[in-house]
Amino acid sequence: SYQISEISINGVKLLDRRKLRMKITEDLFRPILITKGRKTGKEHGVMLRAVNHNGKIYFSRHRPDGDWFQNAIANPQVKIQYNGSVFTGQAKLVEDEELSKKISELKYPGEERAKEKRVTIEVTLD
Repeated sequence: SYQISEISINGVKLLDRRKLRMKITEDLFRPILITKGRKTGKEHGVMLRAVNHNGKIYFSRHRPDGDWFQNAIANPQVKIQYNGSVFTGQAKLVEDEELSKKISELKYPGEERAKEKRVTIEVTLD
């Protein structure tokens, strides 16, 4: 298939698809995190509560036993589907406890569960 990547008239660039990119602007949102199965290699999607903080996307849970969590650690190339767009990125475990606490506070503002210890994954979008 053919796709227009750039439109120019008399040398004036009107559209450059390479620079046209949707952004996630919400601080707290519910996207679908798509990971590659560590055993099957197949893509798996799960809707999760996510935090957008300092240009990175964070997902957390109580324990590291969840499939999406283990898949993201084993295969860090992930996708985030949100508002009709798919974003690709690299996931990594957050080892900074202060950052994990901050993400919990942002994820559960004013809630008691914001104080619970969690494991957190940070996604840097491509």
